[in-house]
Amino acid sequence: MKLKTLSLLLILFSVYSFSETKLAILGSGTPNPDPNRNGSSYAVITNGTAYLVDFGPGVVRNASALSPTWGGSLEAMEIQNLNYAFLTHIHSDHSAGLSDLILSPWVLGRDETLKLFGPKGLEDMAKYITKAYSQDIDYRINGSQPANLEGYKTEVTEISEGKIYEDKNVKVEAFSINHGSLDNSFGFVFTTEDKKIVFSGDTAFSKKLIKKARNADILVHEVYSEEGFKKKTKDWQIYHKAHHTSSVDVGIIAKKSQPKKLVLSHILFWGSDEESLLTDVKKNFDGEVIVAKDLMILE
Repeated sequence: MKLKTLSLLLILFSVYSFSETKLAILGSGTPNPDPNRNGSSYAVITNGTAYLVDFGPGVVRNASALSPTWGGSLEAMEIQNLNYAFLTHIHSDHSAGLSDLILSPWVLGRDETLKLFGPKGLEDMAKYITKAYSQDIDYRINGSQPANLEGYKTEVTEISEGKIYEDKNVKVEAFSINHGSLDNSFGFVFTTEDKKIVFSGDTAFSKKLIKKARNADILVHEVYSEEGFKKKTKDWQIYHKAHHTSSVDVGIIAKKSQPKKLVLSHILFWGSDEESLLTDVKKNFDGEVIVAKDLMILE
């Protein structure tokens, strides 16, 4: 009887461990070419499947860095397993890694269509990337290299607000945010068996985001340094105030939404440091605050 009970507990522990949702930071940077911070990209990993959020420059390389092939521990991050990706908006620092995401996993064995979800314009982006690389694709298919006929193809769903995807692992909801006058800019709510993870996308202060992020397990929010902002010229201050969120305002958002973990990412330091960001946020929010770094894994 004891042996059966122990076996059952081991099975339950194994299932729980496998299903526990993780968040991987693949890119915490901005258009500024910081060599330590790739373009915006994240992965929600649950039940052995990775769901990418944004695919800025470097996304495939950093995903690979977390895979067993390259010394990591996440099988889902083997690049041939990257089958799902969600885009918050079309800006290049969030999307310029798409050609790599379409082609490299296929070259290394992905044998199913890449499923893409994002704003209007994403379908053309995928279409013309594939067209631009048509000679490369043709040579790999018709040359001597082993290749399949599916892994380079894309299946694009252009989204609006509301539920945009659901399977046995995850439900994904999109909501509009305030990224200046750039229409079709979204945040996402990922709901899994054990986590609610919210991504702000690029946004100025958003009451809708506060509502959607309420009691999230993890809120990933973009941020610019209030200290650095004061040193910018007036024209750049106007731009950033309309498109992004200050370190002080992120603290107010977190105070109102009360996430268990607040992750600061897409970070515009402008000469300031992490301590300055944390000081600003903690003026209003006394919960757990994490400054994102590339290749960080959160549970």
